[in-house]
This record gives sequence, C-alpha cells and structure tokens, in this order.
Amino acid sequence: MQKGPVTPKGFRDIDPPLARKRRQTINAIADVLEKFDFVPLETPIIEFAETLTGKYGAEEKLIYKFTDRGERELALRYDLTVPLARYIANNLNLITKEPFRRYQTGEVFRGENTQKGRYRQFTQFDFDTVGSDNIKEDAKIIAATIESARKVGLRNAKMLINDRRNFEGVPVEAIRIIDKLDKIGIEGVTKELNGKYIDVITDKSKKEILAPLFQILEKDYGLKEGKDFEFSPSLARGLDYYTGTVLELKPNGSATEQSIGGGGRYDDLIGMFAGKKIPAVGFSFGLDRLIELI
Repeated sequence: MQKGPVTPKGFRDIDPPLARKRRQTINAIADVLEKFDFVPLETPIIEFAETLTGKYGAEEKLIYKFTDRGERELALRYDLTVPLARYIANNLNLITKEPFRRYQTGEVFRGENTQKGRYRQFTQFDFDTVGSDNIKEDAKIIAATIESARKVGLRNAKMLINDRRNFEGVPVEAIRIIDKLDKIGIEGVTKELNGKYIDVITDKSKKEILAPLFQILEKDYGLKEGKDFEFSPSLARGLDYYTGTVLELKPNGSATEQSIGGGGRYDDLIGMFAGKKIPAVGFSFGLDRLIELI
C-alpha cells in the first residue's frame, strides 16, 4: 500500500536492481564507444528556452518550459543533440584539426502522452561526430551502434537505414506522418496521407544513394547487409533537423517494431548557433527501451 506522496504522471523511481542494470549497460556501451574514439561530455539539464525552440518542428510543443524568479524563459532539455550543438558553437576550437567525437548519457524531458515503456522523463545515450561530412563517419556511427547492441546481448538487432534526400519534394507534414509507421502501421499512414506519397515509402530503387555507405560497412567493418543493416524506404525520422542519412535500430529488423534508438546526419543544426555550416552525424539509444529488451 502506498503511504507517501506519488510521483507526477510520466515520472518514476528506479529501484536498485534496475538502476544497477542500467549502470552496467551504460558502462558496456561506453567501453565500445571509447574503442571507436568517442570521449565523454556532460551538458546541463536546463537550457534557455530560445536555445531549444525552433529546432524540433511539430515536436516542439512537448518541451517543458518555465520562467524562473529572474523572469528568464528556461526549458528542460528535450534531447542531448541540441545542447551538443550549442556546446560546439561555443567551442569551435574542438573541430579545427579533426572531428570531435563525443558520447553522453543523461535525462531528457518531453510532455507527451505516457504509455507502456514511454515516460516524460527518460534516459538517452547519445554519441556523435561533429566537424566532418565524410560518409566514413556515418559508417563509424552505425558500426559502433551495432557492436554496442551485440555487446549487451541484442543478437538480432538490425539497423534500418535511409536518406532524407530520398524525400525531396515530400512536404514536411507528410514526412512526419510517414515517421509514425511503427505506431500506426502502413494502413494508418496510408489513411493519414490520403493515399499520397505511398510510392516514396515502397520504392526500393532509392537504395542507390546509400551504396557507398553500405560498401564501407561491409568492407571496413565486416557487417552484413540483411543481417546487421538494411535499406528501409519508409524510414523518415520526424525531427526536422535531419539532412542526410537517417537511422533506426530495431530489435528484430522490422520497420513496425518500436525502435531501440535512432539518429542520422544533421549538417545544418549546429550552424544555427555557430553562424556557419558544421556537419554532424550521430545516434541515440533510448536506454529505457534497451533495458526492457535485455
């Protein structure tokens, strides 16, 4: 029987056994990432609201905003990527000679409807390469993700890969609907799109744009198409800042499964703070979902 105060909806206590499992998982993935030359970074939970707004498209409504006693408009971070962009813009010396590769784990906050396995406070595990538009960095991110998944016991996990350039000419509102495929299925997506743009998400000929990336994954990292990764024409990613490669890791490789994590290339986001184009690519594990599976 509960006798004390309850937590707000979407927020929870994490008991010692689960907390221990989370820590073990974080340590295992961190070991893999450091082998791939990523270094740790930490950023604040709270940012100025203007730092976060205008970066997430329709998802912006989920940001927790508030005013402090100094009448400053603040917000709880929505993800770890925009704070990274702000950090890089203030530390451009980090990318003058070579790319900056960082990993970070931390709490993020979204005021969305709660459901099984989805909370308003949850933990992300991000890793990103900043300062290079070389496709080899996209491959490094993918290889590090797959090796991390294998190390924590997800033998069947598969990376689905697409490129946002395959959606040129498709309205952003339609892309956001396509991104809901794992939530509402192909019938739901078809209905919301009124039958439009369905050819975009079934056209496997658009795989050609990813051929150089797939070649690197197989040649340099020994990964196998069909087993470790595959092209997914329906993969869109809903956040507006993606510009190229988009990624989602699925427990068994099905596009309709809930993702373990996602990411991709975002070559314009950091420039919104830095005043010049700075390419970047990254991936984020949803730690809560990951723990459920292992």
